[in-house]
Amino acid sequence: MSLPKTLADDVARNLVMVAQLIDEDPEKAYGYAKVALRLASRVGAVREAAGFASYATQRYDEALKEFRTARRMSGSVELWPVIADCERGLGRPEKALEMAGAPEVQKLDKAGQVEMRLVAAGARRDLGQLDAAIVTLQSPELASNGVHPWTARLRYAYADALLAADRTEEAREWFAKAVESDKDGTTDASDRLAELDGVEFTDAYEDEDAEAGEESGAAEHVTAEDVAAKDVTADDAESEDVPFEDARGADDGREARQDD
Repeated sequence: MSLPKTLADDVARNLVMVAQLIDEDPEKAYGYAKVALRLASRVGAVREAAGFASYATQRYDEALKEFRTARRMSGSVELWPVIADCERGLGRPEKALEMAGAPEVQKLDKAGQVEMRLVAAGARRDLGQLDAAIVTLQSPELASNGVHPWTARLRYAYADALLAADRTEEAREWFAKAVESDKDGTTDASDRLAELDGVEFTDAYEDEDAEAGEESGAAEHVTAEDVAAKDVTADDAESEDVPFEDARGADDGREARQDD
């Protein structure tokens, strides 16, 4: 569907904001997506963007509606895994597993098939079928030494499932492999690995704040001593009949130090 240029520009600007904010501030991204949806609800890309914004904010019912509409508009199976994951989000893991065995999965590209495997494994875990989840993740893609966009997330999911099954040593091995392949930091595999190894990290910002607090306390202590010294000087000045202006000057100096 084509839009008038001015309207198309407005829609495009909102979609750009959705793309920019969806990871860092999904609620704001959702707001922009709703604006785009009001402007151009008959555009498939807008429905898809609204779906992902709803998905990112865990509004799974809205996401499911938008994804299904976008799929009808495009005729593509690309959204099949995320539609299945919305079913999980709505508490229907059985429906997600049903979708994982549907013919549409065979039409997905490799990335889509891996994503569907991740969703299916998650559904197994939702149902308390931990061993089945582990088996679901075991695949040629998991065993491959090659690094692809999905590699880190697949290894991470496998490590997490192993850990849930109390297979700690194997889990540590796969968290380490996830770290190796996670060049963009898409997972917290490094933190999970450190936790298993008993490593504790100290927040550098907290250390800086603590040091600043100590320095501030020391500065206040010195200032208090200086004020006390000024009090003594003022008392001495009054006792020795120092001219009024000089004594007042000492008082002014004390007040200035207190103000500081």
